[in-house]
Amino acid sequence: MAAPFFSTPFHPYVYQSQQGSVTAFQISGGDVQVLQVMVKPQDKLTAKPGTMCYMSGNIQMDNNYLPENDGGVWQWIFGKSITSTVFFNPGPDDGYVGISAPFPGRILPIDLANFGGELLCQADSFLCSVNDVSVTSSTVDQRPRNIEIGAEMILKQKLRGQGMAFLVGGGSVMQKILAPREVITVDCACIVAMTTTINFQLQSPTPHRRAVLVFGGCQPAKSISHRTWRRFHSEPALQSALAAHRK
Repeated sequence: MAAPFFSTPFHPYVYQSQQGSVTAFQISGGDVQVLQVMVKPQDKLTAKPGTMCYMSGNIQMDNNYLPENDGGVWQWIFGKSITSTVFFNPGPDDGYVGISAPFPGRILPIDLANFGGELLCQADSFLCSVNDVSVTSSTVDQRPRNIEIGAEMILKQKLRGQGMAFLVGGGSVMQKILAPREVITVDCACIVAMTTTINFQLQSPTPHRRAVLVFGGCQPAKSISHRTWRRFHSEPALQSALAAHRK
């Protein structure tokens, strides 16, 4: 007999948002999902280039280099796009945009206002955002002399703002809320995102395996939840397709 749902340490990820700032969206599909977001008049949606599937006729699309998205030069040096696709609704009616996940996995809607306005995520996990969200890429020196390894070494993107963001996690996605001073060990390649209030240590028990110790915050009085999203891969073919996430 299976254990009750509430007794397990990890739970399926469930979207939560403040009632007054709900963004209308719909996620369809199974292995490769499609996100449809309703864009209100004078609102904008910023997405990763090449992910747009369709949009309504009243939406204006443009490829822009956004100054707030740091790390653009480093992305250009390593062959990645330094632009973002911006969809703007000049009004007066609502519009919609369909965004497709670039690889098999689940699309995760996240209201940054529920997480203190900051979130760390994998380099290729960010899919799109609505309104007030900026994406910064880590440019931390990764040479061996820098022996102190923090979360920014593994989760190379930081999301800031009070808007709505959508991430993509390969495989099945689980959520863990860490209690103050609680410690868990996970494979660092399985972490999709986590809040900046979590203490993070990287350990190498063997030359072929890396593990992460994730600590709950040391200040129980804080109202910010400590959360980690974790993805689990069940098929070797899916793991090879997501090789970029396992480096």
